[in-house]
Amino acid sequence: MAAFQRIVHETSDRLVRLCARILGNLQDAEDATQETYLKAYRALVQGQFDRRSSLRTWLYRIATNTALDLRRMRRALPSDQLSLAPAPGEQPELRLALHELSTWLDALPDEQRIALLLSAIEGLPSAEIGEILGCSEGAVEQRLVRARAHLRRRRGDGHEP
Repeated sequence: MAAFQRIVHETSDRLVRLCARILGNLQDAEDATQETYLKAYRALVQGQFDRRSSLRTWLYRIATNTALDLRRMRRALPSDQLSLAPAPGEQPELRLALHELSTWLDALPDEQRIALLLSAIEGLPSAEIGEILGCSEGAVEQRLVRARAHLRRRRGDGHEP
């Protein structure tokens, strides 16, 4: 149990950040991260972690799938919009810029958005992203190229491509 607590302590910030980027909501991200740890703990206790990938890669894969499942469930419900009112001491321009970026990322297909987040935000190499997403390194590279091209088009013309 102590070893698992150490794993949680060392990975929770990254997993919450990843889930928040996928879901666009900190509360849902925390729920998804908690569910990730429950799934991981059960799998470890049952001897289902086969060590074909690193523990970090395995946790990222569980977190990504859990967050995507939650996102798909939420799509059926009315979406709650991100408040554009700045928090005390927060710069309104930064809040608007982050909201715009979030909107642009949300417009990407799930596989492109996840690949981009894992690469640009988490700094993972394409080979590891491929393990997390269950695809080849080449497929990851193609997803990244498409995602970046989509974002460049949005930035260039200010509206949907």
